[in-house]
Amino acid sequence: MIGLLLGIILILIILNLFQYRKRRSKSRELSYIHHKLALILKDNTTENLLLFTNDPELQLLLNDLNVILEHNREMTGSFTRKESSIKKMLANMSHDLKTPLTVVLGLTETISHDHTITDEERKRLLHKVHDKAQEILSLMNKFFDLARLESGDKELPLSLINLNEICINNILFFHESIVSQGIEAVVEIPQTLHFALANAEALDRILNNLISNSLRYGADGKVIGITLRSDADQLFIDVWDRGKGISEPHHKLIFERLFTLEDSRNHAYQGSGLGLTITKRLVELIGGKIQLQSIPYEKTVFTIVLRKF
Repeated sequence: MIGLLLGIILILIILNLFQYRKRRSKSRELSYIHHKLALILKDNTTENLLLFTNDPELQLLLNDLNVILEHNREMTGSFTRKESSIKKMLANMSHDLKTPLTVVLGLTETISHDHTITDEERKRLLHKVHDKAQEILSLMNKFFDLARLESGDKELPLSLINLNEICINNILFFHESIVSQGIEAVVEIPQTLHFALANAEALDRILNNLISNSLRYGADGKVIGITLRSDADQLFIDVWDRGKGISEPHHKLIFERLFTLEDSRNHAYQGSGLGLTITKRLVELIGGKIQLQSIPYEKTVFTIVLRKF
């Protein structure tokens, strides 16, 4: 009997020692995880937590912590890219606003202090002031529009849209400008009606941006066009021209915020670098895609792809 009790006591002692060693081992492992995690976060490294352990609970913990670290790295990278983008946006915004504001200040100073100018000249200068003020207002509105689109503040309710009508109305809006520049307009709209689940306001803005972009950068090709086509599942709106086009290295960059081609700062090609970014965001918000194909002085095509209703 005494031997049995001694045996039981010995077994309990062994079990307690085993549990104690297990707790000590787990405590050391948790301490290592704590310190290693602190170092990774402090140094902002790309390391993961690595620990050889047979404890299934610690294995789950390590897996979850590594997922969190990966997410944290992605968020940090995204924040860094956005911060850099914002700095670039502010720098370009300052540049774009400074130029017309300087012109406005110069013109108003001339109007105020030069008493030798004629009434006709004064009217001409006032008209230039008005044009520059409109340019400043348009640029500021583009910045605010992009900020609203990226923050998700702008709602775009979807409804059944007649794409034939949208396309015709938008090319007709530019009829006077097209004729005055001696440009040929090629309109390829089928007789069959095509409908898509989209937003009319967004589509008007998208097509307005693309057509005005073609007139600004592709006018030297002396022809622009709009085409509505479809396949079994999708609808395609092509806005194209035969102008100077966009070189291959710039195809992906052209939709980036504030990206402008080298000569876009020239007076003849002046742009804010926001129009195509806003266009891309609007297309995505209505569930579509935008694509670009360009062979300079042969054909440059922006294609809006929408789901067929």
